[in-house]
Amino acid sequence: MMRHLLLVALVLELSRPVSAAELKPTTVTAFNPYVQLTDQRMAADLQGTFLRIDGLPADQRDAAYTRLRAGEVITERLQTLENGSPIPVPSGMIHHWCGLAFVKGATLQKTLAFLQDYDHQEKYYAPDVQRSKLLLRNGEDFKIFLRLRKHKVVTVLLNTEYDVKYTAIDSSHSTSRALSTRIAEVENADTPDGAEKTVGNDSGYLWRLYSYWRFYERDGGVYIQLEAISLTRGIPTGFGWLILPFITSIPQESLTFTLTHTKDALQKP
Repeated sequence: MMRHLLLVALVLELSRPVSAAELKPTTVTAFNPYVQLTDQRMAADLQGTFLRIDGLPADQRDAAYTRLRAGEVITERLQTLENGSPIPVPSGMIHHWCGLAFVKGATLQKTLAFLQDYDHQEKYYAPDVQRSKLLLRNGEDFKIFLRLRKHKVVTVLLNTEYDVKYTAIDSSHSTSRALSTRIAEVENADTPDGAEKTVGNDSGYLWRLYSYWRFYERDGGVYIQLEAISLTRGIPTGFGWLILPFITSIPQESLTFTLTHTKDALQKP
């Protein structure tokens, strides 16, 4: 009975119109160094552990590779620390996840070509991606538009833009980085091409989204690692104990969705 009442309370709370949340300078000030420290760690990883599982003890590493080759998507929640302590984020939350998948039969060239086909990504990532468009390309640098749809009790549409850069390391290793440059929430999810809320003064569902990809061709396919860092509003006072587990599940689900749909699309004839 108690569990049922808590679920009802959660649904009612999330079904209400969410009050506006302002992206404050102090929130951005906390997010930026978090990303910088994470960038430093990832740059150091390239010198040794290209994939996170490469840093595991031998038996755990071999077991992880076996799971991936069997078709499993592995996810892990991460947290970047500063001098051994969490970085406080006033009026916001940082969500940091990493996932890995193996695409049997794929090649590095085919994988990159698929991901760079930005005019057609809504075909492969629906319903999370409602519209996709290449805005500009200069060599391996891209500027893209994605309309994202997030649904969990309530539905939210977001018009988002990213700067994407691909970097070839050698014939079997490559990376890419996609940094959001604009995220605007659509005023009414029932009218996708209608008015937008003011950027940074909206419901606070998503203020930043940074995605870091790694590709490794080996074992008759391609290993894909996706590390994602997102910034959202904080949890309303008094509901943290109830809503926190619910809210923090969304980034993990999005990560799994992206990797699964990438794998499925690349493995289709």
